[in-house]
Amino acid sequence: MRHCFLRGLFTLLLPPPLLYTRHRMLGPESVPPPKRPRSKLMVPPRIGTHNGTFHCDEALACALLRLLPEYRDAEIVRTRDPEKLASCDIVVDVGGEYDPRRHRYDHHQRSFTETMSSLSPGKPWQTKLSSAGLIYLHFGHKLLAQLLGTSEEDSMVGTLYDKMYENFVEEVDAVDNGISQWAEGEPRYALTTTLECNVAWEETLRPAGFKRAMDLVQEEFLQRLDFYQHSWLPARALVEEALAQRFQVDPSGEIVELAKGGCPWKEHLYHLESGLSPPVAIFFVIYTDQAGQWRVQCVPKEPHSFQSRLPLPEPWRGLRDEALDQVSGIPGCIFVHASGFIGGHRTREGALSMARATLAQRSNLPQIS
Repeated sequence: MRHCFLRGLFTLLLPPPLLYTRHRMLGPESVPPPKRPRSKLMVPPRIGTHNGTFHCDEALACALLRLLPEYRDAEIVRTRDPEKLASCDIVVDVGGEYDPRRHRYDHHQRSFTETMSSLSPGKPWQTKLSSAGLIYLHFGHKLLAQLLGTSEEDSMVGTLYDKMYENFVEEVDAVDNGISQWAEGEPRYALTTTLECNVAWEETLRPAGFKRAMDLVQEEFLQRLDFYQHSWLPARALVEEALAQRFQVDPSGEIVELAKGGCPWKEHLYHLESGLSPPVAIFFVIYTDQAGQWRVQCVPKEPHSFQSRLPLPEPWRGLRDEALDQVSGIPGCIFVHASGFIGGHRTREGALSMARATLAQRSNLPQIS
C-alpha cells in the first residue's frame, strides 16, 4: 500500500479542532453495545467521520464496522459539524475524543498517545494507533469470530487477530501517523499490503471516492484473512506437529520432518522454536518434493537470510549423483546446491543420513559467507 493512498496525495489536513478533551483508557472488553433511543431503533445506525480529503485509516475503520451485523446497514456521515457528529452512533477519526463508552474513536488530539501495547497489555506493538487501529482493537476479536464462524474464545481468533494487526492494520496506523518504517536495526513495522493508488487524487474529494476506498480496503482485508485462515494456519499446524515429533525423527531433536512438501515453514519454525522445551535449535528440515524425492534443507540463521545455521559440507557442494555418492559416502544422493543450503536424495533415510552426517561434522564446517 503506497503512502499516496494511505495519507492522500494532498498534504494531510490539519488535525480537527479539539471539540472534547475526554480521554478514557478502556480495554476492548469494556466497549458497550450501541445504545439507541426507542424511536431510533428502526433507523439505520450512523457512523460519523470527517469530510474532505480522506485517508486509508478512516476508510478501513468504517469498512470494518460495516462488516459487523449491528453496523451492516449503517449510514456513513462525513462531516466536521459537531451537532451532526453528536447524532451519530459511533464516530471515527474526527471529534478530538477517544471514549469507547461513547463510541468516539479519534486519535488526533494532543493527549492521545495510545498503542496496541498500552491499551492491550501483553501485545508487543508500539505503533501509535489511528482510527483503524482503534476500531480493530475494540471490535477486532468480535469481527474475526463473526467472519470465521466461531467464538471469540477460539484460539484461532487470537492467533489471526495478532497476525492481521501485525501484517495489515499496523501499517495503516503507522503511515497515517507519519511514523517512518526504519530508524535503526529492525524495521518498526511491516509493509505488506498490495493496495496502491487505486483511488485517483480527484476521487478523494468526492463522496463516491470514499465508498470506493472502503470497498478496496475491505476486499483486501478479507482476502488477507482468508489466506491466513486457509493457508497460513494449516502450514503452522504442520510445523507445530513436526516440532512435536522431532525426537522421533532423530534423537538430537535438531532435524524435523514435514508431512507435506511445499509448506512455507520458516516463519512458523522461528516463532514456534522459541517456545520449545527443552530449548533446541533446529538445523535441518526434510520433506518430499513434487516428484516424491526427498529434500534436506538447512535452516537459515534468521528470517530472509541466505546464511545457514549449518550448511551441508563444502566438499559436497555443487556435486550430483554418483560423484556426490562417492564423496559423501551416502548412496542415492541426487544433488547438493553450490551454496550448501539444500540437497536431495532418493529416499527418506538417505536425506536423514545427509543431515546426520552434517551434524556429526559441525565443528569442522565453516558457515556460508
